[in-house]
Amino acid sequence: MTESSEATFIQAVTDAAASAGQERQRTYQVRTFGCQMNVHDSERMAGLLEDAGMVASTDDVADVVVFNTCAVRENADNKLYGNLGMLASVKAANPGMQIAVGGCLAQKDRDTILRKAPWVDAVFGTHNVGALPTLLERARHNNEAQLEILESLDVFPSTLPTKRDSVYSAWVSISVGCNNTCTFCIVPSLRGKEKDRRPGEILAEIQALVDDGAIEVTLLGQNVNSYGVEFGERDAFSKLLRACGEIEGLERVRFTSPHPAAFTDDVIDAMAETPNVMPQLHMPLQSGSDKILKDMRRSYRSTKFLGILDKVRERMPDAAISTDIIVGFPGETEEDFQATLDVVEKSRFATAFTFQYSKRPGTPAAELENQLPKAVVQERFERLTALQDRIAAEENAKQVGKRVEVMVTAHAGRKSEQTHRLTGRSKDQRLVHFSVPEGAEQPRPGDLVTVTITDAAAFHLVADPANASEYTLRRSRAGDAWDRSQADSCGVPVAPGTPSNATRKGVSLGMPSLPAPRR
Repeated sequence: MTESSEATFIQAVTDAAASAGQERQRTYQVRTFGCQMNVHDSERMAGLLEDAGMVASTDDVADVVVFNTCAVRENADNKLYGNLGMLASVKAANPGMQIAVGGCLAQKDRDTILRKAPWVDAVFGTHNVGALPTLLERARHNNEAQLEILESLDVFPSTLPTKRDSVYSAWVSISVGCNNTCTFCIVPSLRGKEKDRRPGEILAEIQALVDDGAIEVTLLGQNVNSYGVEFGERDAFSKLLRACGEIEGLERVRFTSPHPAAFTDDVIDAMAETPNVMPQLHMPLQSGSDKILKDMRRSYRSTKFLGILDKVRERMPDAAISTDIIVGFPGETEEDFQATLDVVEKSRFATAFTFQYSKRPGTPAAELENQLPKAVVQERFERLTALQDRIAAEENAKQVGKRVEVMVTAHAGRKSEQTHRLTGRSKDQRLVHFSVPEGAEQPRPGDLVTVTITDAAAFHLVADPANASEYTLRRSRAGDAWDRSQADSCGVPVAPGTPSNATRKGVSLGMPSLPAPRR
């Protein structure tokens, strides 16, 4: 932020506070860093703040700003403290403003946050999200920062109020925590051992979401396919997938993320035999080198990994498979890296989320010898991404000419103003930008359109129907729910078929989607 823009922002905050009066409703923003679990936690934070009488900010000015943080990558610290630094002068100009920090980095750094950023009002961890409103109110009353970090789960997060960022698509947590001991990962120490929800609670939440208009859910867990370990039922996850298939009105079911070591044939069978479970799988590889996998404490090897993909594609030939890969793990040789390239070539991933290894204090990998020079890691990273970009483009090119059903989202593409295309996700989670033929009815977010893919790139598909006969619109309950949500937020009715690509503010991320491919 430049000095002039920062001064303008500070003045806007000050003017807004002065003109609004003391009795106006307080506004909030939740800014999210990190994984899907963090995104879903942010929806709960928003719900808690609204239960406390606040409303989502509709611009850059907010009375309460909450950072929901990630600790997986090294730059997570820099990103948080950079944002906090930018808000220091803003808050100084508006003493009534409050700043809170939660999530994994808060769980890890604890007192460090208040030492580095003493203008923060509240710090809370991954186990006590529900304490946020109380900590903010206590900070106001006592006029001093509040720090509360619990070592174990206080309340299962799904029992907390939730403000969903999307009415047509929703996250549903089936478990929290992780029992694995991957040497590069700090998550188990921050989120604790795996805690599973009972199936009836999960299915009841999904039914409530469907009743509210959602037609897509994404089941969340640090390791979803180990679901049931806490109550001793080995095939609990496959049974849960099949039970989702019995919920009327639920059209799309996804899940993330599984672990290759625990991925069993009954899950593949459930995916293939349950019509509303989508032909899409995120299967983290991390490395194609058996030596590196052993050093990572990943209890599978490349042969097992490739075997899982073969089985999935045998049952679901059109399945799109994505993955996570870490480049430059300590001790990785050129031979180890070549093994990763070989597995990537064989796997034909639709997309891969590639990461340069980041040394995280508190993880076993941080103490390993042979930490690689940055230049070596960068060069390998570039080779890997070039390979994956080529594969993704080739796999997407195979989609040209296919008829696909696309669920329309509220998130427009970067070039939508120039191309006049809308955006959605196909059943296999590929991103599709499509145009509406002249004279055809405009879809709403949550509606489904069937179009023919006319062009492809590495990270998206394009569908430009030549005429209305090549375009089919199916208006959905989710689209109706979108209309209702817009009417509620604006106080005016929304005409059927009115296009809208505006997202509601409050939580900066929310709709289940694949993250950016690179870090």
